[in-house]
Amino acid sequence: MDKLSKYLGDGERLKFDKFCLAKNLAKKHELFCKKLFYYTAPPFQSNFPTDEEKRKKAGHDKFVKKLSENKDIVIREGRCQRTYDKNGIPIYKQKGVDTLLTIDLSHLKEDFPEIKKIILVSSDTDFCPAIRDIKKRGNIEVILYTYFDRQRHSKFSLSNELIGCCSIYCKLEKIDFEACLYILKK
Repeated sequence: MDKLSKYLGDGERLKFDKFCLAKNLAKKHELFCKKLFYYTAPPFQSNFPTDEEKRKKAGHDKFVKKLSENKDIVIREGRCQRTYDKNGIPIYKQKGVDTLLTIDLSHLKEDFPEIKKIILVSSDTDFCPAIRDIKKRGNIEVILYTYFDRQRHSKFSLSNELIGCCSIYCKLEKIDFEACLYILKK
């Protein structure tokens, strides 16, 4: 969602209320949003964190603390891994985040037996097996919200497999975020 927020914000991250967005997406389908599950990873921290790493971690911690004030938001965190490309340039990747989401999807019917529909905001085909499983075993409808641009190998390309395994798919638009923007105090 971070890449999309930056793209739709013309290079600047849109600062928006995550729960407001969830409620508005649910409302479009005449649903009521009971819980928002937010999956993320804290920024990378080396054994002896640099000032930049400390600054990013402090910002992340502040963000998570603010989100966790809303008891209807469940925050699940993986970790961030640093590797290097062949030129020695660092590459940062979230690890474990997809697994946490997959675990939560697989326990959905036991944890929330009354749930009949979920909204998933993603573009990751790694969730297809879990989506197929919950639809089959739990008889749960999966509504996918995603963003794509139909350009192969772009950062917003999307597999037809993900669209095909969900019950409904909808394209996220800038207006979805704009309706939930934080108003910055001066």
